[in-house]
Amino acid sequence: MANKVKLVLVTGKNGQLGKSLHAIATNNQKDYSEYAFTYVGRDEMDLSDSQSIDAFFQNQRFDIIINCAAYTAVDKAESEVELADKINHLAVKQLAEIAKQKNSFLMHISTDYVFDGKSCHPYGESDPVAPQGIYGVTKLNGEQAIQTVNPKGAILRTSWVYSEFGSNFVKTMLRLGAERDSLNVIFDQVGSPTYARDLAKTILQMVKKAEILEHNSIYHYSNEGVCSWYDFAKAIFEISKADCLVTPIETKDYHTPAKRPHYSLMNKAKIKADFGMAIPYWRDSLMHCLTELKK
Repeated sequence: MANKVKLVLVTGKNGQLGKSLHAIATNNQKDYSEYAFTYVGRDEMDLSDSQSIDAFFQNQRFDIIINCAAYTAVDKAESEVELADKINHLAVKQLAEIAKQKNSFLMHISTDYVFDGKSCHPYGESDPVAPQGIYGVTKLNGEQAIQTVNPKGAILRTSWVYSEFGSNFVKTMLRLGAERDSLNVIFDQVGSPTYARDLAKTILQMVKKAEILEHNSIYHYSNEGVCSWYDFAKAIFEISKADCLVTPIETKDYHTPAKRPHYSLMNKAKIKADFGMAIPYWRDSLMHCLTELKK
């Protein structure tokens, strides 16, 4: 007897991760033949509107919900507190309740911003959380809401996401590098960039092994290695052969409404052990992304 096709809902279809998931699942249909994917954005289900969420799920059920949608405008969140909370916290709680009620598996994407960035060792999943701004607070509230509701599922924290889709640091640097002879970039914030395609592959790998996951176990994922935003910008221009001088500056010389973590490195031992995955080095993934952008 043929295996029953599993219905998968992906929220945030217009974001970097949603588009990366779509690209991988579409280009590797054989690998995901047992899944039927539905991708939704704000037009189909508005996460800032609880009635819109209820209406969407009223007559349908999914085996797996991958929540890639989020309010990610870190600086704007400082003044749009209510909207950020609706999307990153209250909508997540509602999705968790729906997942529990319909016995769906919920894969939720979170962030390094739940930490204060003051560590001197890579953050483990159980390290103390202490977000420094509204974005981090609302994302942490979303995590905690899931754990309180406790549906089947997992929480995956990531950092510094970029891709060939949407707006991100890589595309901003390429644009500014083409417009200007020099740029100032912060050197005293360090972390690991994460290529959205690598993250998407990881999510799909985890979904395939959903049965081994404990309820709402937290995992960390980013590409391997460490760099500052300055190092990242230098690598972008070096690989793309752009002629732009990059000068390192301190965080205090670049004022933003929201505080950024000075240290965002995450320990990935748990995800490697549980899923036996090899994680690509950040520069290798950056080269891949820049090649895709050229196409």
